Amino acid sequence: MKITVPIYICIIIFSLTTAIGQTDTETLEKQKDSTEIMYYIIKGDTTAREIINLDEVYLLKKVKFMSEQDKRRYLILRRKTRKVYPYAKLAAERLTTMTERLKTIENKGDRRRYTKRIQNYIEGEFSEKLKKLTHTEGQILVKLIDRQTGRTAFDLVKELRTGWRAFWYNTTASLFEISLKEEYKPFEVKEDYLIEDILERSFRDNILERQAPAFPIDYLDLTSHWKRKSVDN
Repeated sequence: MKITVPIYICIIIFSLTTAIGQTDTETLEKQKDSTEIMYYIIKGDTTAREIINLDEVYLLKKVKFMSEQDKRRYLILRRKTRKVYPYAKLAAERLTTMTERLKTIENKGDRRRYTKRIQNYIEGEFSEKLKKLTHTEGQILVKLIDRQTGRTAFDLVKELRTGWRAFWYNTTASLFEISLKEEYKPFEVKEDYLIEDILERSFRDNILERQAPAFPIDYLDLTSHWKRKSVDN
């Protein structure tokens, strides 16, 4: 039985967005398997690691799996990541747009009405789509929102609603094994590293549209970091 994500996920997106693009997941999955060999273009003097240097074009190795189970987990994570990334990207874009728009509205009442109007519009258009996310997709979305905005979903709810509501949304989320306070830490959390790997390969394959993260992430440093950890272990 599918566990749907609580309404708080919808509220985050409602508060940040005025429209949403649809992603044809089936079509994307039929494209080139991103675990295959691919090219990575680097600007600047970044030192290549685990790559073949072709001037400024680097050939990344095919993803290797220790077992069929590991491969299956990666592919499932890839499907979920590709599904929710457009929402996180859109959240970052709309957060910027809304922040700039609110700067031009001085009256508190007008600001409140503007935000409420946007929320009502989006709730009517997209609530059912967002509520159909599973709890694992919801947690990945929370992490990617942090990656794209530099703020946790909890902090965004706190800013856009109230701290009290953010507390209760986080408490409710815990019942679904989701934390709104979850941060994106690809150098510390293995799953986050895999998500970053999936994103980078999807960007290179033109499956997802690249959007710079809110904080710098050096993919080559990240890959080397996890290789060192695997050797140490």
